[in-house]
Amino acid sequence: MPNLTLALFQPDIPQNAGTMLRACACLGLDAAIIEPAGFLISDRNFRRSGMDYLDQLKIERHLSWSAFEDWRKTTGRRLVLLTTRGSISYTQCVYLPGDILMVGRESLGAPEEVHAAADLRVTIPMQGDMRSLNVALAAAMVIGEALRQIR
Repeated sequence: MPNLTLALFQPDIPQNAGTMLRACACLGLDAAIIEPAGFLISDRNFRRSGMDYLDQLKIERHLSWSAFEDWRKTTGRRLVLLTTRGSISYTQCVYLPGDILMVGRESLGAPEEVHAAADLRVTIPMQGDMRSLNVALAAAMVIGEALRQIR
């Protein structure tokens, strides 16, 4: 069975991407980056945030959403999208080994085609009229819950 994977849909901010990939390396997840990213993968801020952990990590790079979807469908893996428009709390979701946990772009989230393709859309309940958490923080919360359930 494949590892849990954190997928970053067209990430905008290199520091957030590096932080999330560092968490993947430390916690034993694989990672996927769906391009285009808002920065070069060689960006020094990206490398600084990920430190030397990025070399310890399996990262699948996909040149487009459709390339990612082709890869995902051939592997038969479930896509769990983290979104403010989710239909279920991340703590009520039942995670499975091999799930792909996906975060959207910091600036725009995930487009409709990603929402439509997701098998599950989970959200982190927030107070009042708060819009969203930092994407790296949200990813860490959901990764923690998924690992708690699976391991």
